[in-house]
Amino acid sequence: MDITIKNLEYRYQARTPFERLALYDVNLSVKKGTYLSIIGHTGSGKSTILQHLNGLLKPTKGSIQIGEHIIEAGKKQKHLKVVRNLVGIVFQFPEHQLFEETVEKDIAFGPMNFGVSEEAAIIKARQTLEIVGLPESILQKSPFDLSGGQMRRVAIAGVLAMGPEVLVLDEPTAGLDPRGRKEIMDLFYRLQKEQNLTIILVTHSMEDAAKYSDEIIVMHKGTIEMHGTPKEIFSKADKLSALGLDLPETVKLQRQLIDRGLSFNEIPLTIDDTVAQIKALMGEVNPL
Repeated sequence: MDITIKNLEYRYQARTPFERLALYDVNLSVKKGTYLSIIGHTGSGKSTILQHLNGLLKPTKGSIQIGEHIIEAGKKQKHLKVVRNLVGIVFQFPEHQLFEETVEKDIAFGPMNFGVSEEAAIIKARQTLEIVGLPESILQKSPFDLSGGQMRRVAIAGVLAMGPEVLVLDEPTAGLDPRGRKEIMDLFYRLQKEQNLTIILVTHSMEDAAKYSDEIIVMHKGTIEMHGTPKEIFSKADKLSALGLDLPETVKLQRQLIDRGLSFNEIPLTIDDTVAQIKALMGEVNPL
């Protein structure tokens, strides 16, 4: 299921004295199965784009097409429930959205809300709990008796239980320690590969954008400033700096080594890539 955004514009509190232009001239195509990261300075429009992808916000101009369903400015939307079933959103601190008395009921709520029988929804709850790495033994527990990390996984399971084809992630690792962040990001990456999900991630972590993405877009003041592969984006360090954005630590290290006279074949985007390239360089500098 491809996503196509054409001439998207959005104004908060349109036609009031408090009107503010949040997005303009946004054009983007995302092929099914793509892992796309959206980066940009605070207030650049990242989260506003995400909220258009399942109809939480409606365009004031332009359109968003998700598969065969089109959300268009000025037109009544008759298929938003279908779109919201196809596009699952994991917000910052998703555990704050937990509310049922048991983990099982909380995960099953979404599927049942979209017409799945209670029996099938409970089966789905058990399956998705396993996917996010939690034991069945917690199904009858209150989600509020779990640890913070477990609560987040339960909330993610609730989104996955609805069987989305597109998973939208708005800073999904906010507040987690480095180990917890890696585990959650690896989980999403595995799901994308195993289920051919389309993932759209908003993140402030340049490391996550570099490591997991097929493509990156850089938002600036409400529109797309840059679009390319991680290597294409992070090769333009001066432009990113001008936009107030940082570089992944691996790229920073590469630039420091280049300043000391070393040369790299390509930009290393992960620690493993960096180690491999440094080993290769050291072998060339100090042959046995």
